Amino acid sequence: MAGYLIKDTTRAEREQIVAESLGNIEATCDGCMSGLAEMYQDYIEGKKELREINMEFNARYVKGEDMPGRSRCPM
Repeated sequence: MAGYLIKDTTRAEREQIVAESLGNIEATCDGCMSGLAEMYQDYIEGKKELREINMEFNARYVKGEDMPGRSRCPM
């Protein structure tokens, strides 16, 4: 496999990358892994790169006003 970019991988390779990265993809342990697996479906289907998905996920935690129960640090 040449890399992780969509252009360098097949759908089967992307499925394998996600499965190996997440580990227990069946979500039998606590139910949280199924949500992560769904999060990467656009990568598997060739719609979004891993970087895009991860940036979108992380952006939710940067903006405190978008997260219930979180506020910005007072300065």
